[in-house]
Amino acid sequence: MAALGLLVAGCAKNAPQDTFAPEGPNAQKIDDLQRPVFYIAGIVLVIVLSVVAFVTWRFRDRGQPVPEQTHGNPKLEIALTILPALILAGVAIPSVATLMDLNETADTECIVNVTGQQWWWEMDYPVQDGCGGIESPIITSGQMVIPTGTKVLIRGTSRDVIHSFWIPKLNGKRDMVPGRVHTLRMEADEPGIYAGQCAEFCGLSHANMRMEVVALDADDFEAWKANQLEDYESPTSEQALAGEQAFITNCARCHQIDGLTDSNGDPVIARPDLQVYSGAAPNLTNLMTRNTFAGATWDLLTPSQREVVWEADPDEFGDLYLAGVTDEFFNEVDMREWLRNAPVKKPMYTDAESLEETDGLVRGMPYLALSEDQIDDLLAYLLERK
Repeated sequence: MAALGLLVAGCAKNAPQDTFAPEGPNAQKIDDLQRPVFYIAGIVLVIVLSVVAFVTWRFRDRGQPVPEQTHGNPKLEIALTILPALILAGVAIPSVATLMDLNETADTECIVNVTGQQWWWEMDYPVQDGCGGIESPIITSGQMVIPTGTKVLIRGTSRDVIHSFWIPKLNGKRDMVPGRVHTLRMEADEPGIYAGQCAEFCGLSHANMRMEVVALDADDFEAWKANQLEDYESPTSEQALAGEQAFITNCARCHQIDGLTDSNGDPVIARPDLQVYSGAAPNLTNLMTRNTFAGATWDLLTPSQREVVWEADPDEFGDLYLAGVTDEFFNEVDMREWLRNAPVKKPMYTDAESLEETDGLVRGMPYLALSEDQIDDLLAYLLERK
């Protein structure tokens, strides 16, 4: 029954992190390697279990005399040494060749820096000629947007503990280690969203540390870049204006919104290094151009609209994604619960002992004690951040 339970647990109609469903050339190389190994291992398993079952049944104890004892069989022992060695060599040679190929980065055409921290991912696009040319840095979180058919170089690190970046449909895992930079090549064949997960245990909310890669065709990617680099637009409604002030008062200590100024016209600069253990918090400049929030743990879109976007045809996906989050399809329930009490929504280290260990710096978003009116104002303001 336990074995049957494990087997059934691996069955799913919709498995966005299925390693046997590659959607890019790097993941395809892994699939081409793992499938024959998987089949060979399965055949060996069936043979071994069958022989064990036959011997157990055929030669079970029936009270018969103890059979004649023998000491070794050199021919059989040599054969059972050479055969596994040949099988292992047959696995090792293509494995090493595939690993060397996957570690190749000289052919990449676009650079994205990825940084892990408890419990979310930051993606920043440095000034470069790649990615169609980026003249000013772009910083986002949770979702990494890339052009289709383009070899993207990911340069990854961590600000606190070891994390592991893993988008199964596009490539294998790569550890992100504090103080080091690890590279990974990523490429998507078609427009769409590709789900991922931190694959290295990293603390209390490890299971909630997710990420997504969004692939857009060349024209849509250029439109996304242009939108990310647009100047800040002040709120257009009285409630959103109140939300802007609520943001400055309660959120701007950690979260940056580029172009935001105070009542004196001075730039509002976040200082998460004074508040957060990892020294960073998600940049919320264009929050509503993403589909997720809180480390990609929850969707900004309503469940029905999320399904529409995820299952869209490649030709239609770009327009749906670039539309961002609108009032009609905004997942207000989860966002309101998040603002009301984030540590209850997503487990975080907020107890006195944890804060003492980190000199009073928080890991994750703390409880802000916002009133319902403040939450209403913040929602109105954040909905315009796109």
